[in-house]
Amino acid sequence: MKVINTIQEMQTEIIKLKSHSKSIGFVPTMGYLHEGHLTLLKRARVENDIVVLSIFVNPLQFGPTEDFSSYPRDLARDQTLAECEGVDFLFYPSVEEMYPHSLSVRVVVEERTDVLCGKSRPGHFDGVATVLTKLFNIVMPTRAYFGKKDAQQVAVVEGLVTDFNYPIELIPVDIVREDDGLAKSSRNVNLLPDERRQASVLYKSLAVAKLAVEGGERNPHVIKNLISNMIQSETSGLIDYVEIYSYPQLKQVDNLDGTCIIALAVKFSKVRLIDNVILEVGQEFGGGK
Repeated sequence: MKVINTIQEMQTEIIKLKSHSKSIGFVPTMGYLHEGHLTLLKRARVENDIVVLSIFVNPLQFGPTEDFSSYPRDLARDQTLAECEGVDFLFYPSVEEMYPHSLSVRVVVEERTDVLCGKSRPGHFDGVATVLTKLFNIVMPTRAYFGKKDAQQVAVVEGLVTDFNYPIELIPVDIVREDDGLAKSSRNVNLLPDERRQASVLYKSLAVAKLAVEGGERNPHVIKNLISNMIQSETSGLIDYVEIYSYPQLKQVDNLDGTCIIALAVKFSKVRLIDNVILEVGQEFGGGK
């Protein structure tokens, strides 16, 4: 595995590889890799000639109350994990390399950001879209891999790739779950023992929603109430939101039809957990295990 720190060197390597018709699989991350990231890397390794992992803690996507400096970093550990997954190139630029001066152009996301987690993080997805625009131009991937756990981010990236005509295949990868259904996350270690037991209810409530839809229920209010009542009665968590939208457009729906997302966020004492399922009404779920 080769570690690259400069944009020029990364682009030079990619151009050389593309001249030999090599396919490039790209996994952009902010590092501190966990099993969800490793799943993306495994998929990219199977489907591409070359795998590029980027690690860059992007200051543009941190809000004024979010501490950029305290974001967890462990490059040595990340390098070891990346090597184990067969990564060919680790792109690890500094902030000064990515943003050598104030940007004269930024990407502003007009749709899909005023709901779910984006509702309380104004400007966050503008920062995500801006850095991905740069990274896509640097790495020039054939395929880019993102986890469905952050389904809103996937929706925003889908819009970016489509609207800006990137010749990139976007590959959303299913959520990686614990045996009891809890979506895997580095944040799970912050759950107290009782909270960890309760946290499995989040996915179970989504499974109840799945059964209701399969049984013919199409009213989003009924489905949201099923989920909310189960979480409130079986956990100590505080519900941030339970929402149903069209996907990836993230528009309000009066009746479930076509591709929809059921998404939730629940706050426990020290951690906020998110989960979702993406479904085709009348068919099997596409975003579960």
